[in-house]
Amino acid sequence: MGYQGQSLVIPPQRDVDDSETLVSEREHKGKSCQSAAVFNVVNSIIGSGIIGLPYSMKQAGFPLGILLLFWVSYITDFSLILLIKGGALSGTDTYQSLVNKTFGFPGYLLLSVLQFLYPFIAMISYNIIAGDTLSKVFQRLPGVDPENLFIGRHFIIILSTVTFTLPLSMYRDIAKLGKISFISTVLTTLILGIVITRVVSLGPHIPKTEDAWVFAKPNAIQAVGVMSFAFICHHNCFLVYGSLEEPTVAKWSHTIHMSISVSVFISTLFATCGYLTFTGFTQGDLFENYCRSDDLVTFGRFCYGITVILTYPIECFVTREVLATVFFGGTLSSVFHIVITVVIIAVATLVSLLIDCLGIVLELNGVLCAAPLIFIIPSACYLKLSEEPRTHADKIMSCVMLPIGAVVMVFGFIMAITNPQDCTHGQEMFYCFPDNFSLSNTSDSHFQLTTQLSILNISIFQ
Repeated sequence: MGYQGQSLVIPPQRDVDDSETLVSEREHKGKSCQSAAVFNVVNSIIGSGIIGLPYSMKQAGFPLGILLLFWVSYITDFSLILLIKGGALSGTDTYQSLVNKTFGFPGYLLLSVLQFLYPFIAMISYNIIAGDTLSKVFQRLPGVDPENLFIGRHFIIILSTVTFTLPLSMYRDIAKLGKISFISTVLTTLILGIVITRVVSLGPHIPKTEDAWVFAKPNAIQAVGVMSFAFICHHNCFLVYGSLEEPTVAKWSHTIHMSISVSVFISTLFATCGYLTFTGFTQGDLFENYCRSDDLVTFGRFCYGITVILTYPIECFVTREVLATVFFGGTLSSVFHIVITVVIIAVATLVSLLIDCLGIVLELNGVLCAAPLIFIIPSACYLKLSEEPRTHADKIMSCVMLPIGAVVMVFGFIMAITNPQDCTHGQEMFYCFPDNFSLSNTSDSHFQLTTQLSILNISIFQ
């Protein structure tokens, strides 16, 4: 191959205090071992997006949804490696500098907008999830009035922002959050265990919708947007690559293969178990489907709320780094560092207080930001930089990804606007009330259902 690249190292272009590393086992060197890099990539992928994957199965149709999930994961793996190969070919060490060298200032400006918008909208989704999940956790505390203002989603969003996400986002070096990435991954594993438990114990008692097993549905493109949102981590791939000790394309490829393998395993299990439990009733935020009186799920909500709070600073770091690069030459003074961080978080918090439906946020961020960052830009850069023959596998794949990305972006946006999905935010689902189960198609009687759920120690009915 032209770059002969499995051993090439991308030369540094400049000193960037904020973007040299993402995690570090040895902070004085700012470098990390490969396992730490894997944890950071997995943590970046398994963020708020995973909660919407069962919803994407509902949109696409379960069989097609699983196929699309594997396809998006493969595209993600391929494009993450393609970006680093493009960096090796162009001698650049950031996403922005790669696109700037390839397409000039217009391309650089477009990428900067996308790289800012994606993590910024992700921050909004994290706030929505934290408010939705943690408010229901606090409602389960003994003696707490569910109508209490101080356990409402708006107060929880503000409290978590002031107490946790803002202080953590003030770090100039995200390397200090390496252990937090590990904790976040462990919590996600616990959540997965809870979802698996409930598909076995609760799933058989939830009526299945008539279209539950349809192979494909019209909203498949929107489903790709949600999946793209879940898997994208391209906005910080150069940061993770730069954190590796002696980074090479070969080492990066190995890191990405491991990270995507772990991520797709967790994502597929989560999407499958979540969808099989609720089928056509599945919401954009899966935890909205579970009854508030389910104590095991309450623990899962707590874990997920903590997970997104711990992931939030990484996204804030990227948005700040983009602004610093575009407007301040890559370096922020201490005063501007604080001011810009506060402004970014304040605006994200304000928007999240006004929006309470997660599904539309995931869809729009997926089709408008994730699709071009995953499908279009890496392929376009590689096709322009590479001198390989047209029949080379990487070039063929890039030629396929470009038009697909454009279709997902354009038609996904149109469908998300013209055909929005229902959002039952904050409402208890009908199956949480025994009297409503007479409407279902289950063969169990109300008495049998209540008895079985009691034996399973699921306190679903009030």
